[in-house]
Amino acid sequence: MQQEIRPLVAVDIIEQLHRQFAILSGGRGKDGAPIITFPEFAGFSDIPDEDFLNVVTYLTSIPSLEAASIGFIIIIDRRRDKWSAVKASLTRIAGAFPGNLQLVFVLRPSRFIQRTIADIGIKLYRDDFKMKVPIIMLNSVSDLHGYIDKSQLTRELGGTLEYGHSQWIHHRTAIENFAMTVKTTAQMLQTFGTDLAETELPNDVQCTEELLSAHTDHHSKLKDELKLAVKQGATLLTCIREPVTRSANSKLSSDELENVATVERLLAQLDETEKAFDQFWTKHHLKLEQCLQLRHFEHDFREVKLTLDNLMEVQAGFADIGDSVTRVEHLLREQKQLEEKGQEPLEKAQSLALHGEQLIQNNHYAVDSIRPKCVELRRICDDFTNETKKKYDILGKSLELHKQLDKASQWCEAGIYLLASQAVDKCQSQEGAETALVEIEKFLVTAKEHQLSNPKEILQKLEDVQEMFDKRQVSLKKLAAKQTRPVQPVAPHPESSPKRASPKITRPAGVGRHCNSPPFLSFSHIINELIETERVYVEELQSIIEGYASEMDNPNLVHLIPSALQNKKEILFGNLPEIYEFHNRIFLKEIENCIENPELLARCFLKRKEDLQIYEKYCQNKPRSEALWRQCGDSIFFQECQRKLDHKLSLDAYLLKPVQRITKYQLLLKEMLKCSKNSEGTAELEEALATMLDIIKSVNDSMHQIAITGYEGDVSELGKLLMQGSFNVWTDHKKGHNKVKDLARFKPMQRHLFLYTKMLLFCKKREENTDGHEKTASYSFKNSLKMSTVGITENVKGDNKKFEIWYNGREEVYIIQASSVELKNTWISEIRKVLTGQLEACRGRTERVRFGSEMGKQVSPLTVFTRHEIKSDPTPLGFEGMSLSSMSLSAEEKTGTERLEETIQRQQRE
Repeated sequence: MQQEIRPLVAVDIIEQLHRQFAILSGGRGKDGAPIITFPEFAGFSDIPDEDFLNVVTYLTSIPSLEAASIGFIIIIDRRRDKWSAVKASLTRIAGAFPGNLQLVFVLRPSRFIQRTIADIGIKLYRDDFKMKVPIIMLNSVSDLHGYIDKSQLTRELGGTLEYGHSQWIHHRTAIENFAMTVKTTAQMLQTFGTDLAETELPNDVQCTEELLSAHTDHHSKLKDELKLAVKQGATLLTCIREPVTRSANSKLSSDELENVATVERLLAQLDETEKAFDQFWTKHHLKLEQCLQLRHFEHDFREVKLTLDNLMEVQAGFADIGDSVTRVEHLLREQKQLEEKGQEPLEKAQSLALHGEQLIQNNHYAVDSIRPKCVELRRICDDFTNETKKKYDILGKSLELHKQLDKASQWCEAGIYLLASQAVDKCQSQEGAETALVEIEKFLVTAKEHQLSNPKEILQKLEDVQEMFDKRQVSLKKLAAKQTRPVQPVAPHPESSPKRASPKITRPAGVGRHCNSPPFLSFSHIINELIETERVYVEELQSIIEGYASEMDNPNLVHLIPSALQNKKEILFGNLPEIYEFHNRIFLKEIENCIENPELLARCFLKRKEDLQIYEKYCQNKPRSEALWRQCGDSIFFQECQRKLDHKLSLDAYLLKPVQRITKYQLLLKEMLKCSKNSEGTAELEEALATMLDIIKSVNDSMHQIAITGYEGDVSELGKLLMQGSFNVWTDHKKGHNKVKDLARFKPMQRHLFLYTKMLLFCKKREENTDGHEKTASYSFKNSLKMSTVGITENVKGDNKKFEIWYNGREEVYIIQASSVELKNTWISEIRKVLTGQLEACRGRTERVRFGSEMGKQVSPLTVFTRHEIKSDPTPLGFEGMSLSSMSLSAEEKTGTERLEETIQRQQRE
């Protein structure tokens, strides 16, 4: 494993810098070249080579790349020294200076003898210094001023530039420390952000509260670190600008201005990092808070539902209607107590449902989990209330009936007593008889007060219920009769019944000819079922378009349409009108023609293979349609449309019909194949089934394709999507991006590959729980390879499930491990087809070039196939690697252009 090469920083060579044998004063030449000064230093020749190289390397790394590219100006001050010191300085600089040199100025020794020796020495030893730049010997600083302005020279060289070496070292160490602080802070934020993104949301209230508290505390600490870093950068910026703020006449040197720019850039980077982190934290914190709200809601829902279920269970146990007034009154008191006991849970349930609706209105991420619970709570409350009302009504009627029965019983007893009290002997006389008759008539008058108001009420109710069941039974019988498939009679043998005409049933040519009678009837039933369900399907599509889609343009219903649904009819319904038109005008009529010619059925599917691709567009729009339905499905507009259509199911159930229909076709084709094996029409049925399976696969692949995120190009320009699937991927690059360079990765990357005719995309699959039950997958784009410049190695030593895809002569190698050998072979086969197709296209182009040359056009193939054309339609890089595993590496690493030229030249020679 290679270690990261860390550049030199001031702290690493602080002692050598303090010796001040070389300085970067901040002065610049007339063209902006940085000036490095070697002041007089008694022990210059004693400085170790490593120390000298480290200091000079560090000084040349400080100026900007633009300034360094101009070239450095070196000033060597040896006025008080000897020629030997000058020679030693030039020799060391020539041998170890790491930067680009422009000029070398030498302030020669001031003593006459040494100056003379220096003049002679520079002439004799100039070539020994191995410098390709001019070496200018100066007698005094005044001569130096003729080349460099005084404002760019320090006071030691007769200039006006303010320079303090200790302060310079202090600024450099502070800047580098601040840069390290910014880097460390950014890494901490990135690490924390990664941890947040990978954190799974807990399933209970306590764990969610703990997680929210931990993340909030960590966020606060990181914000404090950010504030300290910003404060450190602001303080450093103030220190660097201090000379200017202290004196208006002061000016910062070029190096100090670059230091200011560096600190400001680091502060801007810190600010951008903080903003990005704050945006991410805001979203994450909101999701954690919503998760906590959801867990509280779910906890309260479970408690309230348990209480309500217990109440409903108790209420269901009150089946007794009483056998006396006293018993009924006791049952009414118990029902009253149960109702009072249920008031608090009912209020909690209503409040919780209202809270759930508020969460939905606040755009909670778990809308699909909250809404059903709100509906369930309201349903239970309504059920309890309605059941309580029914119980009161039944018990009230029972009480009234028992009171009337008691009064009638008392009247009967009174009548019996009256009849018994009338003495027979007293009634023998006329007067006695008249008196008894008057008493009876008076008593009979009171009979009306004691009669039942409606003595047949219970029987009538029983008859009503029986009638309801009878009607329902008739309806169910009709429905059951409608779904039963009529078995068409088989014509009797002509010899046994010559006068009877056989039913008009045409056997499919070659299909069912060798089957027994039951399989033939099964085949006939399948065709009938296909036609009948196709008719129902077309009717349902028509009802959806006329009853929903057209009603969205009805001005009388505009006020019922939610604002979120305005002008979004195409999103909700997709290309459903196009599907309806195809089936109503074309497909239904064609399969109806197959009643008399069943052998044409398979041809219908083969003929309409391209037309059935319209389902791919519908399924690609389905996620957007479902998202819009979840947002607006409860609106009054849809309820009104459903009521007018008398549909038992809501619109979203009917919008699933097209998806179910294409699956139904392949199931019916499979059933047809079962009863037509080894027959003449079997091949066409198999081809039709394969066509439907291809369409379903294409629809499935397209559903994955629309979930790709982060790809900046247009996916539709990549050609046809051939394959897609998840793999383990390792990388082994000779060269790579220095920002993120994969070395030897022991742990594979999980990547989802999309193979197009022009491009291979590498994506990372991400799944998110949208409602606690379903996981919505998305594919984050990571990398792409042009199929025109890739090669493959089919077998990787040590694992028969691995293969290689390499790029630019194995400069980038991707080792891919499939889940099975069969899957690997399938992918290799598809890649081989793509590369072979490109090769054949290239060969065809070469043949056209040869033909043009033979016709006297004298066109050079290498002139026709320019680099630009090769780039747009090149030879695949991996043709050699695609065939034999023993192919030499040099052949594999040839570029597509080189092999194209070799192929053309070889064909020209032939």
